[in-house]
Amino acid sequence: MAKAKNVRKQRTEAVEGFWDKPVLMDLASDLLIVLAVGALAWATVLAAQRLPIFPLRQLMVATPLEQVNRGQLEHAARTALIGNFFTVNLETARAAFEQLPWVRKASVRRRWPDGLELSLEEQVAAARWQRGEDETQLVNTYGEPFSGTFAGEAGLPAFAGPEGSAATMLSHYRDFVQALAPLGRRPLTVVLTPRLAWEIKLDDGVVVELGRDEADHPVAERAARFAAYYPAARQKVGNVAGIVDMRYPNGFALRPARKS
Repeated sequence: MAKAKNVRKQRTEAVEGFWDKPVLMDLASDLLIVLAVGALAWATVLAAQRLPIFPLRQLMVATPLEQVNRGQLEHAARTALIGNFFTVNLETARAAFEQLPWVRKASVRRRWPDGLELSLEEQVAAARWQRGEDETQLVNTYGEPFSGTFAGEAGLPAFAGPEGSAATMLSHYRDFVQALAPLGRRPLTVVLTPRLAWEIKLDDGVVVELGRDEADHPVAERAARFAAYYPAARQKVGNVAGIVDMRYPNGFALRPARKS
């Protein structure tokens, strides 16, 4: 019984001690004020987003578009443009527009009094990239893979290579185009094998094996050598069947087509 009285006495002293300490009371009141101001500010922000003041009425596209259509823009706008002219999150909007298949980069800025101005950099397809047996992507002019389809896809060169090699393949493809220009031929297919050996198929059906890219014997140099000497070799042997092997340092091998 005495023990219970002592416990009650200690609790009473603790409560009374708090009210007798102005410093603790000031700290507690300051904390309550901070929490109240924070809650009020948060409620004000939420309310401002819902108020019909300064509503967004226009989305102006500042760049001409070829691949991105109006329906895609409207869908992205409905999901990303939340709030009014002042509260809309421009970074969220930018990220939403960059999720569209044919958009490489986007920028969004406010345009007084009720609109947003959208600038888009569309992807420009430079090649098709075969990533697996059933997976094909496009490669843009920066060597970046992206997903998308368009009517002119069949006219693009085809790449096949290891994961992460798209930029390297595009760079070499451009070297091959330049090297083969005097011959009047262009590569339709560029292959980089898992062993990093290069192979190209020309628009006349001839396959040119170039081998590995080496500092002493770059594959672009072998392609230029092929363009320089192939016409004379073809005059001697006639039509070529299948593959031309350019992996030799100072020559190449080819097989004449069978005469019917």
